[in-house]
Amino acid sequence: MIKRELNERSPLRILEKSTHGGLGKGNIGVICARKGVGKTACLVHIATDRLLRELQVIHVSFAADTRHIIAWYEDIFSEIARRFSLESARQVHDEIRKHRIIMNFNQEGIGLARVIRSTQAMIRDGQFSADCLVVDGYDFTRIRREEIREIKAFAAEQNLEIWFSVTLPEEEVPVPGIPLFLKDFSAEIGVLIRLEPKDGHIGLTLLKDHENSVSQDLELMLDPKTLLIVR
Repeated sequence: MIKRELNERSPLRILEKSTHGGLGKGNIGVICARKGVGKTACLVHIATDRLLRELQVIHVSFAADTRHIIAWYEDIFSEIARRFSLESARQVHDEIRKHRIIMNFNQEGIGLARVIRSTQAMIRDGQFSADCLVVDGYDFTRIRREEIREIKAFAAEQNLEIWFSVTLPEEEVPVPGIPLFLKDFSAEIGVLIRLEPKDGHIGLTLLKDHENSVSQDLELMLDPKTLLIVR
């Protein structure tokens, strides 16, 4: 299978159809779940999808060690290439890797304003015209609504789509719709998806689709072995 056909058959096209064409530039998307459910893998699959569509991605990580992030990119690409019999997989791998930058920050004392400044510098001074920004592992208990508004303004200014992973508190009782933990930020979030273990797999539930609050089980799941997004 050639890369164009792979893009057309990607399960992420289902997500786009369910969200009026996808997240879109200038908007914030959030993948939320409790710790250890698969948020990082989900974000990496979204980022890899963008790379395969010849877009440029900046991945911001707050992990102490980014080697596992790189490993996720390698594993998810390899699984996609194997599952869809991607032609010239090694050549495609080397090509898309040039369009991805991983930036690492220490969570202590670093606010989102610093992340914005560093990303701006990478885009401007590094001459890296990013299309998608992935922010993985930021502690949302530290965040203020004003910061989310600044991030959304930054997304519009730089013509970026921005995806966050958000860890839900263990003590929060699951309720239908938007988690209470994220209610204060819901106006700034364009697309909100929750990951939950369901019957031996990890289901994706759409909780917000731009202006619409919903509770729709998507025809997608994370494969429990590979954590690849599949139908």
